Amino acid sequence: MEIKLRLRNDTHERKSTGISMAFFVRESGYLAGFCDHEYKLGDSEMKKRVFFLLSAICFAAVTACAGKEPSPETKEPDTVWDSGKNSHETPVPDAADEPASEPADESEAETVEQYESVPYRIYPVSENAWVGDVMPMADENGLQLYYLYDTDHNGAGYHPIYKFSTTNLYEYSDDGLAIPFGDSMDDPDLAIGTGSVLKDRDGRYHCFYTGHNDTFPEAGKDKECVMHAVSEDNVNWTKIPEDTFYAAENYSGDDFRDPFVFWNEEEQCYWMLIAAREDSLGGVVARYTSTDLSAWTLCDPLYAPETLYMLECPDLFRMGDYYYLFYSWERVTFYAMSNSIYGPFVAPPDNVLDGTGFCFYAAKTAEFEGHRYLCGWIGRKPEPKDTGYYDWAGSLLIHELVQKEDGTLGVREPSGLQDYFVTEKTPVVKKTLGEVQEKDGAYLLSAAADEVALADFGMRVPSMLLECTVSLGEEGYAGFAFGMGDEYGTYTGLVLDAKNNSVHFEGCVLSRIAYVEPMIETSFNFEPDKEYHVKLVMENEIVILYIDDTKALSNRIYKSVDGAHWGIFSSNTEAVFRDISIRIPSAR
Repeated sequence: MEIKLRLRNDTHERKSTGISMAFFVRESGYLAGFCDHEYKLGDSEMKKRVFFLLSAICFAAVTACAGKEPSPETKEPDTVWDSGKNSHETPVPDAADEPASEPADESEAETVEQYESVPYRIYPVSENAWVGDVMPMADENGLQLYYLYDTDHNGAGYHPIYKFSTTNLYEYSDDGLAIPFGDSMDDPDLAIGTGSVLKDRDGRYHCFYTGHNDTFPEAGKDKECVMHAVSEDNVNWTKIPEDTFYAAENYSGDDFRDPFVFWNEEEQCYWMLIAAREDSLGGVVARYTSTDLSAWTLCDPLYAPETLYMLECPDLFRMGDYYYLFYSWERVTFYAMSNSIYGPFVAPPDNVLDGTGFCFYAAKTAEFEGHRYLCGWIGRKPEPKDTGYYDWAGSLLIHELVQKEDGTLGVREPSGLQDYFVTEKTPVVKKTLGEVQEKDGAYLLSAAADEVALADFGMRVPSMLLECTVSLGEEGYAGFAFGMGDEYGTYTGLVLDAKNNSVHFEGCVLSRIAYVEPMIETSFNFEPDKEYHVKLVMENEIVILYIDDTKALSNRIYKSVDGAHWGIFSSNTEAVFRDISIRIPSAR
């Protein structure tokens, strides 16, 4: 909440004629109260009116805050998440930033105390670090997830390559450092950028990665290059400096990164795709070929849409009858498709599978046990707040790709999670707000314009898989609520938005969703009263929504943890939620 008081000395021809006083109270970005009045000098009632005006300010402040924040006697102390070895200690949001309410009764207060966060098993991070761009590959030992290791205190050298590995996508081994950055200011890999790892036809492992040195342009050198390291066991790596190469003359030396290498069976040679900028085409996916993984020959660009500054982290694979090319820029991961590995690659009209604003970025793929996984990261927040954009790097996040009948792609939760969430819990409504009807396991929520209907199911457990079907009317809003209290203003909404045809989350309270422009969103076309299959995978503050095995929206919802309740809601529409089920991990 923000309160401002303005005193203005009104003058005319440098002579003071009176005082104007104005104030406004702004709460959560919205105007809650306003007054503006002028008092002439010599007005015998001036002092009395100023007194009453200041009283009005206090009244407006109390009104705006009512029910929003606990008193000092009842406010919960800051806590940290018990997130295990591979985690960060993150404070809960400040109550002044994320409005909270006092528990409705003693039983709710007891429930808050019983909440305990869990180790991050599905969305891991390294101890005291964040997961940057992921370089996945699979071998006989499982899914190997190399990544750029990012910290909040990077020095001149940064982003060494570390690795996780898994066989089931819910138990990860933190395998530690794989390739360090250079130890000299003269090393081209003083910082490391994204690359790829492959196993050659003789069983040797190769990592091609970006060498990056921010000081090189001052010395007239290219900032970025492609570098090579090898390993016999996928554990111990040796750099091969003599294999380093730089951009060709018609390419930018400062934007030449993210090599992706694979064996092309048709050509019987290796291909390398590089995110680059060509002088006349702008951002392109450059293509090189090699027979020995040492000497590389430049070819024509594989993809040059002439629409983006860069196409970072290119990744190419075949699924069924199509080839797919993933790339990232503007805080978003995109894809294009073709009938041929040589192209032309064409971006489908809706080529973003999971959101904007670094909620899922730099995704690359690997095939493991018959499934193609899209591996990226969900960004971190500079502070534990539900508002604002994400920063670069955060927690590992993996989707499973689904191929549609028309060849376009969708995403769903990894299949292995069905073996993780095995214990069923029966959802029970604790209370309702607005018009809510329950019949045969279905919930009908009806809300007219500027109204909200809400069914509260009680405290959210820290790790759970929620599944249901949802239908909603034209140009209305429905979705999932998080918070606690007796007013709509204490709940925030993860929104299925039929008006804007999107799924989004801004940390906005339910009563104001209709007045907020979606900020971090995934587009999705809703049809009136059509049923959609929705899943929410939740682990601590991370909440991933999947809809119809087609789209996802990845979120960090800080108002969903530390004893907060979860629920379903509708606004400006009638919505039906059916077959709501909850599964949690078995005791470990």
